[in-house]
Amino acid sequence: GGGLLVVAQWEAKEGQEDRVAGILRDFLPEAQGEPGVKLFLISRATDNPAQFLFYELFSDEAAFKAHQDSAHFKTHIAGQALPLLARRERTQYALM
Repeated sequence: GGGLLVVAQWEAKEGQEDRVAGILRDFLPEAQGEPGVKLFLISRATDNPAQFLFYELFSDEAAFKAHQDSAHFKTHIAGQALPLLARRERTQYALM
């Protein structure tokens, strides 16, 4: 029981869809192997390849912070992917 669920939606800028997908493919295994990560899924919309959905379950707030502070997050997400996005939304949920 317990945990912090983070749901994020991204939309890549026009022409950057496949580049973002490649960055996420490199990033995903590292994120899934982090301590405190219970589940980490990234999907791509079948009807709009520019849209990506993240479903991330962390053991607690500290694990989420560690995720954001990780070298692979800073390199792949903050350094490479975020500049290629037209939109980024993120919502946090406490598990009941």
